[in-house]
Amino acid sequence: QVQLVESGGGLVQAGDSLRLSCVASGDTTCITAMVWYRQFPGDQRDLVAAAPRDGPIFYAASMKERFTISRDTAKNSVYLHMSSLQPDATAVYYCKAYAELEPPCGPNSDYWGQGTQVTVSS
Repeated sequence: QVQLVESGGGLVQAGDSLRLSCVASGDTTCITAMVWYRQFPGDQRDLVAAAPRDGPIFYAASMKERFTISRDTAKNSVYLHMSSLQPDATAVYYCKAYAELEPPCGPNSDYWGQGTQVTVSS
């Protein structure tokens, strides 16, 4: 089992920067990738960026302009740095971890954090 806790969200002004953090605990050696998603009200969760354990960082289209994902394996953490925020970035941001299923890992192949609200005022 893997547990994820996000932090760093809040209310900011347009143009501000913010850094979200996600800390994993539990079977962290089972994690193969840590990913940030965001969800607008009434909408599905959309991929923002991914940091695989073995592989290049990936950004969804248009995210790379103002978002930077980084991972600290030693701290079992992934971060999302957001710059020049605009009101259209207002959403709940979720951390997701993909994990191996082969024992001693499992039973799930993915885990979600509880989300952190980011609100950007104009």
